[in-house]
Order: sequence, then C-alpha cells, then structure tokens
Amino acid sequence: MTEVLVERSYEEPLTDADMATMIQDGSGCLGLHRVRWNRSLLSWDGRDLICHFSSADAESVRIALKALGAQRATVWACTVHDAPGVTDEELALAKILVSSRFEAPVVFDELTTQADGAVCLRSHRVRVVRTLLSTDRRRMLSLCHAPDAESVRIALREAKAPVERVWAFREFHP
Repeated sequence: MTEVLVERSYEEPLTDADMATMIQDGSGCLGLHRVRWNRSLLSWDGRDLICHFSSADAESVRIALKALGAQRATVWACTVHDAPGVTDEELALAKILVSSRFEAPVVFDELTTQADGAVCLRSHRVRVVRTLLSTDRRRMLSLCHAPDAESVRIALREAKAPVERVWAFREFHP
C-alpha cells in the first residue's frame, strides 16, 4: 500500500458538520476505488485540510476524489515515520502540524539526527511523534505534541529548521 496525503484550502471555513457530511458521502466511493481513509486534520480556523489515505497508488486517490466531485487538491505519496516508541495514545495527543518544503531532496535520518534541533524542541516541550515525507523527499509534514503552536514555532526558529507553516488542528478519523 502507498500512503497518500491530500491537501486542500477553503475560502469559507469548514465546520464539524461539513466534515461529517464529507466523511459520510465519501465512504462508499473510497471503498470502490480501494482507498482507505486513515484520518483528516482540519486547521482550527477551518480553512486548511490534510487527509491521509492508504491505497494502491496516488492515482487511485485522485480518481476517487474526482468521482466524489471534490474540489481541486494537491495529492502526494509519502512515507510515514513514527518517533521511536511512540504509542497510539501519544499520537492522539499530537495537535500541531508543521509543514516544510526543501529545494533539494532530504534524507530522513539526517533530519532526525541534528542534535541542536532536538535540544531546542525538548526545551520548549515539543515532541515530533510522526513525520510524513513525500516520496520525492522535498515536502514534509510533522505532527507534534506541544503546549501550543507558538512553542513549536519558537523551537523550530531557534533550531533554524526550514518551516513553511505551523498550525493547530482538530482530527477526524474513521
């Protein structure tokens, strides 16, 4: 199976009711295309949505979304990297998302072994529990357990980490 992320932005904020409708409307079509929905992360302002699917390939997700009449979205395959020893309970506590882009492909192991970054994160009580790295290794999303988004921003700024955006989210899952 391939892990696939779908990113969408909305002019009008989505509500929990909108999410419930999307989930209900999509369940049959996703199954038809052998796409499994894992979870969705909706920004607290309701304008940004990340959906995580597993399927044979990214194209299956694109086809399923098109069949559902979903708005245009960025779809990309990724690999999933959990922090060593992370539990499902710890993963559920992650409520901050960090988005990063890189000009050149990165090596995941090199990103995680930078000691200065680890010290900055710990000093601000930030723990990266899951990282999703695009298969071209130029895009990365990290789910963090932290007191708040500002703590993550400060820690990453001190670590001089390449960050595109940091935002708090609500999680929806099957």
